[in-house]
Amino acid sequence: MPTRRVVTSRSREPRARFAEELRAMRVQRGESLRQLGERGGWDWSLFGKMEKGETVGGPEVVQALDTYYGTPGLLLAVWELAVSGKAQFRERYRRYMSLEADAVSLWHFAVSVPPGLLQTPGYAREVLAAGGLRGEELDQQVEARMGRRELLASDDAPPFRTILSEAVLRTPLRDAAEWRAQLEYLLDAGERRNVTVQVLPFSAGLHGLLSADMWYLRLPDARTVAYAENGYQGELIEETAPVERLQLRYDAVRDMALSPAESRKFILRLLEEVTCDPST
Repeated sequence: MPTRRVVTSRSREPRARFAEELRAMRVQRGESLRQLGERGGWDWSLFGKMEKGETVGGPEVVQALDTYYGTPGLLLAVWELAVSGKAQFRERYRRYMSLEADAVSLWHFAVSVPPGLLQTPGYAREVLAAGGLRGEELDQQVEARMGRRELLASDDAPPFRTILSEAVLRTPLRDAAEWRAQLEYLLDAGERRNVTVQVLPFSAGLHGLLSADMWYLRLPDARTVAYAENGYQGELIEETAPVERLQLRYDAVRDMALSPAESRKFILRLLEEVTCDPST
């Protein structure tokens, strides 16, 4: 079983840190660039350019390296920050991604969209395009997001619970076929041993997590950190007192949510509505 590895903090600049992580992983294995190329099935000179920071490569080669090193989704997460044009966002997100890679369990609440870890390619493409991405950058970000889903599929995948506001499930994609695929993916994900999907219906009324998506990461040292994110920015919260307050809010929302079994029935009913709608 591969050991999940924390991203180090040698450089604050994401592109430089990506190059440093690549070299550190190779050196730790005691391999030369030529050996890595031979064993990974890629041109070794590409790895050399990536380690020098001359290129970041594409998501397919980074995903292959994640598989080779046994770090599912970790390098892709750092690569995603390296290619992002939004410096402010990546600085705020950088430490969160480091912590997520090492989390022993994750809890999530969604206000308007399902978590990236449970998005289909079609859903990810539409939501990222709505945020302004186009062309090659859009393609790269979709591939990177899909690669991050490996975090929940590895042998040592952490337990993950997501509570979806009903608004998430009442806001369809323009493409009905892609929307059906997304609902089906949520159902399939909820069947995994390490994934729990719950729905918070509108009838639950007002609650304490109305304004932002929330992530809670349980770390190996038994600490819990929280991350609040909206469409414009994110905030990592590590201080004990505010994290505990946010946990209490999450617990209250979980108590108001449908059970996993009832949530599955809820999503199935929505899927039937989409499938039976003559306009689709």
